[in-house]
Amino acid sequence: MIKIINNQQKGAALLLSIILILSVSLIIALGLSSLAFNSLISSQNKIKSIKSYYTAEAGIEDSLLRVKNEMQFSSPNTLTIGNSSATIEISEDIIGGTWTITSQGDTDNRIRKLTVTYIEAADQISFYYGAQAGQGGIKMTNNSQIQGNVFSNGNIWSGSGGRGEITDTVIVALNDNKISKVNIGSDAYAYSCKDSDITGTLYYVAGGDIDNCNYGSLVELTDEIESEDLPIPLEQIIAWKQEAADGGTFSGDYILNGGETVSLGPVKITGKMTIDNNSTLNLTGFIYVQGNITIKNGATLQLDSGLGTVSGIIISDGKIDIKPGTTIQGSGTEGSYLMLLSTNTSLNPRSPAIDIDNNTEAAVFYASNGAIHLHNNVNIREATGYQLILDNGAIINYETGLENINFTSGPGGGWQVEDWQEIE
Repeated sequence: MIKIINNQQKGAALLLSIILILSVSLIIALGLSSLAFNSLISSQNKIKSIKSYYTAEAGIEDSLLRVKNEMQFSSPNTLTIGNSSATIEISEDIIGGTWTITSQGDTDNRIRKLTVTYIEAADQISFYYGAQAGQGGIKMTNNSQIQGNVFSNGNIWSGSGGRGEITDTVIVALNDNKISKVNIGSDAYAYSCKDSDITGTLYYVAGGDIDNCNYGSLVELTDEIESEDLPIPLEQIIAWKQEAADGGTFSGDYILNGGETVSLGPVKITGKMTIDNNSTLNLTGFIYVQGNITIKNGATLQLDSGLGTVSGIIISDGKIDIKPGTTIQGSGTEGSYLMLLSTNTSLNPRSPAIDIDNNTEAAVFYASNGAIHLHNNVNIREATGYQLILDNGAIINYETGLENINFTSGPGGGWQVEDWQEIE
């Protein structure tokens, strides 16, 4: 039987198809509209978040400008830019020359928070060796010891009556220089070797002599061992002197002998300095003394505790004499040292540039042009000089933290941003 579809049935089917198509189109349109709306909201939120971030950065930069130029500021304080604001907190506790600035940007409750650490620029000096000497070399006597690596542009030798000992690698630069009567716990590099015991490998330069030396193995080098400059250039020493002088000048001799505690620095002293009779000198900055420095009779030389991990320096154009029973120490924080530096040129063992007759484990000694003399049973952390002289039982006990030691800058020093990051 054949069904006959009339025009009315055809019209109803077409109408149903149109309604279905319109419904689907409406659903798609609503979906697209929703996506567009959500995208618009998301974009607006992103823009507000970005505005919050840059407002927070503006707060940081405004505060850095105020701290650097010593302008007035309060903490907390608010900076407003258009419809955005930043709430800034600046730490008032300066430890070792450090400021912490936190800035929270807010745009319609979209929060971005930044923090920055602003530090007083420090001069970093690296002491890679337990002892380093210039062309004057290193003279060791019976039972003297260097615990660490050693580099010398001159001979390393022991006098009569026994041998000195070096626990780690030894390098003696330049042809015609040698190691003589020294026990070495690791490798040794030198042009020549005489009457020495080397636990590791002896590297000698072709043409050099090996006379009565014991070693684990032997390697011949074809090239001369190159010399190394001492780690602090003259320009740096001059800059440190100027930073001390920028703090003011004390004319004449500075003598502290009443048993009191005095804070000093940065300052330039035109005469000599004497710390005596159980007195304590507390360093708050660089000190430059044009004359001799003497520390004796139970006196204490120390860095101010507020310097934290930063180290400090006393420079003398004269001689530095450290007598028994005295104390030399850093700030009390690990990694803080006090360096005593002499530019004096004396190589006389009885009156050297630096004469050390006391254990000073928190001190570093540096004689750019002269000799450092360590007396019997003295124990120090590091010594660098044109020449080093170690008496019976004297010990240099190197500490690895000296590879990167930071010295506080004086009023002539700058500031730098150490850390800038978003925390929220």
